[in-house]
Amino acid sequence: METGAVGSLLWTLLSELVHGAPDPKARTCVLNQGDGELLASLDRLSAAAASATRDGPSVAAHVDHLRYGLSLLNRWAAGFSPPWPEVDWTASWQRNVVTEEEWRALREALRHEADVWAEVLRTPREVSDVEAGWMAGSVAHLAYHMGAIRQIDRSARGPSAEDEARAQTE
Repeated sequence: METGAVGSLLWTLLSELVHGAPDPKARTCVLNQGDGELLASLDRLSAAAASATRDGPSVAAHVDHLRYGLSLLNRWAAGFSPPWPEVDWTASWQRNVVTEEEWRALREALRHEADVWAEVLRTPREVSDVEAGWMAGSVAHLAYHMGAIRQIDRSARGPSAEDEARAQTE
């Protein structure tokens, strides 16, 4: 299957989730209008906030999990075919506590992997049905974890639908 238009759509969705809509007043596909996107949400959190746990993994663990998953997809896109015996999804959940420097580096690593992956999505390529599933699933996976992060720490949330409606009437 040729990714073409589907890849372009996936790129649009991933880009909006990671970097926000190009125009904050424009219509969006996923986020509420004016939402600052995942990376801006993470930038608002201190290392202590990212390390806090509430009956589950911390924000830092979710971010490391996303970074790890995107790095594997980027590895595949660079020509390294799975299976990879060293892949350990449990390790991607072990980074619950980070220092300020580790938190900055982790956010930068996520930004890098997401940007590389976005270009993969944007570039037409021939893929199998399974690989197409990975590509589409990557956007849903990122959206899921963005929601989980925003449930863990309210300060990472974007504007609500009510906020969006108020902004449209102003």
